[in-house]
Amino acid sequence: MFLTAIAPLATDMYVPAFPQVAADLSSTATQVQLTLTTFFVGMALGQLIGGPVSDQRGRRIPLLAALMVVTAASIVCALAPTIAVMTVARLVQGFAGGWAMVIGRAIIVDLATGVRLVRVLNVIAAVGGIAPIVGPLLGGLILQLSHWRVSFWLVALLGLAMTVAVLVAVPESLPRERRHAGGLGNFLAVGRIVLANREYVGYLVVAGAAMGALFAYVATSAFVLQSMNGLSPIAYSVDFAANATGMTVAALIAARLAGRVSTRKLILTGQLAALAAGVAMLAGAVWLGTPLILALGCFFVLMTAQGLMIPNGGALASAAVSDRPGTGSAVLGFVQWVAAGTIAPIAGLGGEHTAVPMATLLTAGAIVSMLGLTLARPSTTATSRR
Repeated sequence: MFLTAIAPLATDMYVPAFPQVAADLSSTATQVQLTLTTFFVGMALGQLIGGPVSDQRGRRIPLLAALMVVTAASIVCALAPTIAVMTVARLVQGFAGGWAMVIGRAIIVDLATGVRLVRVLNVIAAVGGIAPIVGPLLGGLILQLSHWRVSFWLVALLGLAMTVAVLVAVPESLPRERRHAGGLGNFLAVGRIVLANREYVGYLVVAGAAMGALFAYVATSAFVLQSMNGLSPIAYSVDFAANATGMTVAALIAARLAGRVSTRKLILTGQLAALAAGVAMLAGAVWLGTPLILALGCFFVLMTAQGLMIPNGGALASAAVSDRPGTGSAVLGFVQWVAAGTIAPIAGLGGEHTAVPMATLLTAGAIVSMLGLTLARPSTTATSRR
């Protein structure tokens, strides 16, 4: 569960400081948002490579190596003298963080199956939701009392703490007899097998599109709420935390309902809510100038919906390829973070002047996610379980 804090804390403590980072490093809003993009690209590549490596080498040693690199890269971010150094350090930080996260997910799939897997992943998503609640509040508090660089020192301390936690409490979950041969050729062969599974691909689209919409919000909400509507960093952080609370509560509810309510129905509920929020936000951006009350309401609904869509979509994707958990998790993580890294800068094209690009992407993300759910179409037997 501790590993789920890597991405939220590495972004959410930092997001409220975007305007200050731009001023301090003599950069533009677009350049600051690019540091999010490079982080997401790193996350995607780290998960794509880390999963297959852990299938071959085991989970524990690669996980420890990744956490040490996260710690080192966070220190470089804290000391970065220019936006270029920050951008490169964020790429490395993301790569190591993605490597660690995909191995953490593979460990879970090693140890749990079926309804228990869905329940565990939802609980972990909910517990991991503490990070995006605490993160922006800490970020806002840091901006009030100190400097935005302090947030990266805190991430470095978290990386060190996770390293110690793995050393003390995480055993090797993949015995040698269950490991697969390594090499690029083997990975491509296994990847083809995984991607030939239509059910897996459908849930991959569900989770990937939802992730893209989520980070369209992350990349632009500071400018929409602070620059366009005048919220202070603390007020913005409180709102960000409230939205993350909605996502956490939704994931906890989904965990409680696992095995009693179809997981696909929970996903669809989230998709419909996200679509309604996206359409309302788009209408408000086009005709009303994105009023504060509308933005606050739409952002809350959107984030709450992600608590039903992302963990459940990921759980059903993992369940569809449970014989290859490392590769399945790697491809899932890669797609999610490529979506985040691609969509975040596009959402930011409006800068501080318009929310139309972001709102358009929120709406499109919900629609594409719904298409993915349709594509999955599990068998009648599987549907009765899911």
